[in-house]
Amino acid sequence: MKELENMFIKIAHRGASAYEPENTLRSFERAIEMKADMIELDVRQSIDGHLVVMHDGTVDRTTDSTGLVSLKTLAELKELNAGKGERIPTLNEVVELGRGRAKFVIELKENGAEDKVVDLIRKNELIDEVFIVSFKPNRLKMVKALEPRLKTGLILFASLDPIRLAKNCGADVVAPFRWFITKGLIERAKANGLHTFTWTVDETLKAQSLKDIGVSGIVTNKPDII
Repeated sequence: MKELENMFIKIAHRGASAYEPENTLRSFERAIEMKADMIELDVRQSIDGHLVVMHDGTVDRTTDSTGLVSLKTLAELKELNAGKGERIPTLNEVVELGRGRAKFVIELKENGAEDKVVDLIRKNELIDEVFIVSFKPNRLKMVKALEPRLKTGLILFASLDPIRLAKNCGADVVAPFRWFITKGLIERAKANGLHTFTWTVDETLKAQSLKDIGVSGIVTNKPDII
């Protein structure tokens, strides 16, 4: 975690998603061009077991089709228009695009993909280039059991004791929603060996105020304005 000391990390939320279709190669490329430090993406599985990059459980909101991601094959998912003619990428395609140009924040959106994600990270020698994050502590415990060297982060909306929850699942980072970030929380996190990320911040002044009180990283749809 030394790389987070005295740093402020700009994390592109589903790529440069304020400008390009979210979770597409076009969006990730734009984020890298805007000098994002990390690109954040969401991982699910197709019915035939491929790791695909999609936030929602269905394709309804972000493509020209309908239905559950988990009930479509990769070939079927690849036929869909994810915006501006973009296709739903696989995790491997995003890794190939970003390798050596940005680091990765991979959010696990469902159970059962942990071993495949960890295997892909190992095969691509990206242990030090990735954070695995989730709202679900058990998914992070599974990741740590599979690969203790991987950095993990617990995402939270509201919690009475986010530090305890993050510590209990072995996370390296605690990531509450921006409304719940305080200087006291950041100091308690640091005292417990944790760094703090927050989401989703698209205003320059808000980002600066969060940096000033010690947040280690922010997730933003607009990596160019931070």
